[in-house]
Amino acid sequence: MDYLKNVVPSQLVAERGSNLVVINPGSASIRIGLASHDAPLIIPHCIARRTVGANQPPRRTVQDQMLNSQVTTAQHLEREKAYDTIASLLKIPFLDEEVANTYSRKVARVDGSGLANSKKDPAFTWTNVFEKNPDASSALEVSANNTVNKDYSDQYKASEYREMKVHGGYRYKECIYGEEALKISPTEPYCLRRPIRRGHFNVSLHYPTQQVLEDLCAIWDWILLEKLQIPLTERNMYSAILVVPETFDNREIKELLSIVLQELRFSSAVVHQETLAAVFGSGLSTACVVNIGAQVISVMCVEDGVTLPSTGITLSYGGEDISRCLLWTQRHHQTWPPVRTDALSKPIDLLMLNRLKETWCQIKEGETDAVVVVHSYEDGMTPGTHKTRLTALNVPPMGLFYPKLLVQEVYPPPPCTWFHDHEDMLEDTWLTEYVRRPDSDVFFHAMSGGLPVWESYPLFTAKPKKEDNLGLAEAITKSILSTGRLDLQRKLFCSIQLVGGVALTTGLMAAVEDRVLHVVPSTEAIDAVEVLQPRTNPAYVSWKGGVVLGILDFGKEAWIYRQDWIEGGVFVGSNRKYKDSYFIQAQPMCYINS
Repeated sequence: MDYLKNVVPSQLVAERGSNLVVINPGSASIRIGLASHDAPLIIPHCIARRTVGANQPPRRTVQDQMLNSQVTTAQHLEREKAYDTIASLLKIPFLDEEVANTYSRKVARVDGSGLANSKKDPAFTWTNVFEKNPDASSALEVSANNTVNKDYSDQYKASEYREMKVHGGYRYKECIYGEEALKISPTEPYCLRRPIRRGHFNVSLHYPTQQVLEDLCAIWDWILLEKLQIPLTERNMYSAILVVPETFDNREIKELLSIVLQELRFSSAVVHQETLAAVFGSGLSTACVVNIGAQVISVMCVEDGVTLPSTGITLSYGGEDISRCLLWTQRHHQTWPPVRTDALSKPIDLLMLNRLKETWCQIKEGETDAVVVVHSYEDGMTPGTHKTRLTALNVPPMGLFYPKLLVQEVYPPPPCTWFHDHEDMLEDTWLTEYVRRPDSDVFFHAMSGGLPVWESYPLFTAKPKKEDNLGLAEAITKSILSTGRLDLQRKLFCSIQLVGGVALTTGLMAAVEDRVLHVVPSTEAIDAVEVLQPRTNPAYVSWKGGVVLGILDFGKEAWIYRQDWIEGGVFVGSNRKYKDSYFIQAQPMCYINS
């Protein structure tokens, strides 16, 4: 104890964090790194696998491209109405209002030089999908290397080049990970997979559970080996800290534990809740945590280091929806270049839109325009550069408060077999009745009551409530008021913590304070709202909190050891439970792994 009183915090982190790997998985990115590091690696959570016969129709370059992304007439009208509401708040022209512009709407393709009035971002380059074939002769390798630097922008020459590479000492990579996977040309024989979507495993009829788990394991193993230099043979000397989103259910947490302990061979692991980790990462004890991710927003209150389950709310939109809204806004104002930009089927376009959003989108009153460089990525072609003036850049991020502006794509639901976990001793799915919808072959739970099938599963009763049409300000207000205690409500309204990459948006903190104060009912005795200034980078504050929780956990009573998990899980009644989460307590521990 005397040692703990005198030790310097940085020394404690260095000593106890050198063999702790903190993993914070998300829908779009994964934050992972050693606890002794100052910041984690933030890597796109995806994998591209080479496909056989990919050039024969129908081709699928993205595993999810069969989803329904069409905007209905009703959604379009609601989006336009939401735009006009935002325009009146920001004091800018309405959507279809004629504006006496002093600049031209013309778009010009440029060579990328001489852009004095715009911020110049380099274009993304197509990923090299080839690797050296160790079985090929050295003569063929030399022949191939002599042609690597030639310009093959022409599609015919590019095809000829690929054939030469495959037969000239090179071969296709079987798997490509992270950002490189997002930058693969659609002409290449690869299919991109995202194992987590909207806060859940991306299980569907087109993406079976086994493939999702294999892809998760492959991505994490690649990061550990290539980025952290931790080979499989040495992982028994490391422990893993899983910082999981509130949207994950017990079965998903169980599968992650199996991946970490069985497949990746960590010696032990512990699970912490993302909201609680965010509070510890900021050095707080009580706060209303608003986690704004790429695809999901979760709101939950924490009091004295304990999460309050009744305050949990999940919103099914996030930063990527803002990026797509940015594209829609510019196309409506005819400021977007005449190029084929598709954020759903071309991941590299979504990368570009995310970068434009992070650089230029902000929340402030008045017209917000900027001269920017937009890049076009045509199949098999050299990226094009277009100089244009984008307008209404303060509208897309306001979609967080008016979600009808953000028309989310529709994903197919998981097959009914996903909802039946034969290893769960607490689940009575054999009593569950499933019905077939008349216009579909997918089975739905009979008690759905009109809600999406994902939330109708009985195990989700203790999970945060999902509110699709609720704005961010309304969600925060509803979460805090549900605590039922005036003293705590006043404290939480003055302790709102924004985390996640979108929290870095300029003007968002002031907008949250203004909109929350506006929507608080007049009958409530609340006269002040404050968003706390971030003490740690909001993009990875939950990961940092996982570091703090792991290093300060000297007793390790909640840790699960590899051999215990493989031989039969940790049973109910033992002392080894999750003590910091309301829904991860003993339930994931009662699985008997056979």
